[in-house]
Amino acid sequence: MKFQYLTANRFQTKKLGEILAKEILRTKIKKTAFVIGLEGDLGGGKTTFLQGFAKGLGVKEKILSPTFVILKRLKVQDGRFKDFYHIDCYRIQKPKEILDLGFKEIISNPKNIVAIEWADRIGKILPKNSIILKFEFIGQNKRKIIILAL
Repeated sequence: MKFQYLTANRFQTKKLGEILAKEILRTKIKKTAFVIGLEGDLGGGKTTFLQGFAKGLGVKEKILSPTFVILKRLKVQDGRFKDFYHIDCYRIQKPKEILDLGFKEIISNPKNIVAIEWADRIGKILPKNSIILKFEFIGQNKRKIIILAL
């Protein structure tokens, strides 16, 4: 399944994230965590998208790029899901590095929602049922966002 969206500014990119999060909250709980992987160039809109995504999940904390902390856990305000993990693999050299942070345990918990920026850096260990979002520059503020359900 493939969907493509064009956003004209950061507000539309955030809104798309918020809409996707609300759709996820309406889905049936699976046997493992709900995982989305985000791919694209620096400044491509990944963190902006996740700001809207977190809002859609009811997360109260401000979403910043976790590049220097790699992994951040936030509380979801939905009774069925418990935690939202925001992971940034920009500084990851080998997939094993993310495994050392408890990645397998995080993605095995069906009460978790996991968003991974620079997911292509750990592609070999992403769960098979992950949703991949590809961010492409169209113009200074315009983005093409392709959503692939694997």
